[in-house]
Amino acid sequence: MTRRAAVLGHPVAHSRSPVLHTAAYDALGLTDWEYQLHDVDEHELAGFLEGLDDSWAGLSLTMPLKHEALRLADHVDGLAKVVGAANTLLRQPGGLLVAANTDVHGLVASLREVAPAGWQPRSAVIVGGGATASSALAAVGELGVHHPVVLARSLARVGAVRRAAAKTGLDPEYIALDRPEAPGLLRSADIVILTLPQHAADPLAEWLTGANLSPSQVLLDAVYADWPTAAASAWEQAGGTIASGFLMLLHQACEQVRLMTGHEAPVDAMRQALTASLARA
Repeated sequence: MTRRAAVLGHPVAHSRSPVLHTAAYDALGLTDWEYQLHDVDEHELAGFLEGLDDSWAGLSLTMPLKHEALRLADHVDGLAKVVGAANTLLRQPGGLLVAANTDVHGLVASLREVAPAGWQPRSAVIVGGGATASSALAAVGELGVHHPVVLARSLARVGAVRRAAAKTGLDPEYIALDRPEAPGLLRSADIVILTLPQHAADPLAEWLTGANLSPSQVLLDAVYADWPTAAASAWEQAGGTIASGFLMLLHQACEQVRLMTGHEAPVDAMRQALTASLARA
């Protein structure tokens, strides 16, 4: 029987997940596995899940499905419950659906990959207040930062991050992006994770004019397109280290492959496939 997996979202045509997962199946010799792509919005997700049979191993989820998946799953793992968002659904024998979050793994692995040897971050700034910001909060907590700063355009819209903080035991400080102390907090942080939509963080590049950063200060921008972003370029020019959203995409997909197939992901093969796909874009 063919084993199936897919990425769901709306829109989803731009997703690189099929490239990553198919490369993993090829490298692992899983010739009876296939990975699909389906445009599904939050109102269609329940119906799609009802149509799954025992050939399905799991699903990757993009927006706007990461919250709806929690409601529809039969079981939510601890990390997805804490973060309040799931980017993965695993179908167990008998049809049980388990919601999981691999975004946190992707963030942590990306930051560790680019950081200098012996890196021990002590401070972090997260820019944004949505689902990715909640995952970023859990990620910096895993890296040992328990009092991060959350910068947001509107503090009235960081409810998801506040809920995640309450469940993790972390104690963030919430500051509006237009506060005068915000640029200094960004420039002094060991970790900066940008979770804003494409180009929304571009004005932050001005905050780095004249900054003198060290390689141990790492910025990850979750944006995939037009890399490097303006903020990432400015950070690197100031002496800091940067990680792209595509690196996060790679590592969260590696964890999905492990969860769905039971095999350790072939990271190098998946990285090569992603790099080749980006070169063709």
